[in-house]
Amino acid sequence: MPIDKIWDFLQRLSPLTRSSLLLELERLELCGVDMPGSADIRAKLRAEFGKDGSPRNRETQPSYHFFAPLEPLLVEGAPEHPNAGRIPRGSLTPIWEWINRDLLPTMARDFNAQMRGLMGAEKKQKELQQAVSVFQTKVVKYLESTLSDAGAAETVRAKLATYTAARSSYSDLQKIMSALRARETIARFTKALPERFAKFDDAQVAAMTTLLDAVRKQNAEAVPFAVALIGKRLKTPWHLIRLATKAAASKDAADVAATPYAVAVSMVLDRIDDGRAALRIALKQNRVIIARDLLAEIYDTEYSLKVRIDQFEESEWGIRLQASMDAIAELVAAEISRFPADVGHVLASRSLRSHDSLVGKLTYMAWKGRDAVTNGAAYCKKLINAA
Repeated sequence: MPIDKIWDFLQRLSPLTRSSLLLELERLELCGVDMPGSADIRAKLRAEFGKDGSPRNRETQPSYHFFAPLEPLLVEGAPEHPNAGRIPRGSLTPIWEWINRDLLPTMARDFNAQMRGLMGAEKKQKELQQAVSVFQTKVVKYLESTLSDAGAAETVRAKLATYTAARSSYSDLQKIMSALRARETIARFTKALPERFAKFDDAQVAAMTTLLDAVRKQNAEAVPFAVALIGKRLKTPWHLIRLATKAAASKDAADVAATPYAVAVSMVLDRIDDGRAALRIALKQNRVIIARDLLAEIYDTEYSLKVRIDQFEESEWGIRLQASMDAIAELVAAEISRFPADVGHVLASRSLRSHDSLVGKLTYMAWKGRDAVTNGAAYCKKLINAA
């Protein structure tokens, strides 16, 4: 069917339906599903909606103000893997529709009507914030009651599936509930963070750990979100694991997993899965240079996890990492196989795994030597204290 006929049909659908269609097309692209002609449809829908499926004039929508506290936590796309501390922006539209149509239809209608009289009025901003806060609290209370019942929670899961096919929608709803419940703690923590970490050395790790300890005392639910906010500001994403490794009794994976901020390691694994999705799209679009840079970062993160945490490969983290790397290896192999064996491919270059070079191996030995000295000194200190 010609693209103009498809578009004529889509124009007869409601804005919500067109928005939901865009979200699903974006999600399928991230998952590697190839739908002929979908690129043209996405381009037309993006002209009407943002990539997250929301209207271009989001500030005039009550939902924009309702979800405003979540803005620092939002990520683009709809990842099909665990993503602790992060909420896909694309989940907001279907969840908002579910709140309006199923959870609190009457209260939502009253809230939307109230907001229409407050949005855009500078003198009514305090009243607007109060209205938003009240409705956020009502939604959280109803969610707490609804999701605490196993039967009702299963109904919610099934109902959300009518608004989006994303498998993460129910867990995203749970995270939204937690983030709204901890919104004041998250806001204070966000203000205390620097815009960007030039480096994440021991002093910075110690300072952030102090801030996280305070968050944990105020509201433990906010911890994953706070750790994720730190991760967004790091120049090198894998450095986030230092929040866990510096607090651990040893470098052993079991000791690292026992720390309060072990979720940082899972978040770094999330980044590898994000990289895998981006790599798939880059290869599909023949953007080899972008694919090369993505692969180099993935290899560097893989190496850093294995060298910084002992017994990593035998841990649950290691098992997850291996599954991700196997999938990445398949993508790379499929790309390289498209070219004759005697034609070198940039993705097959050994330089992408810089740690396999002589310099990389010497650096590894230096790390291990430093660890041995540190562990020996700690052991001697224990003996002295015992004596």
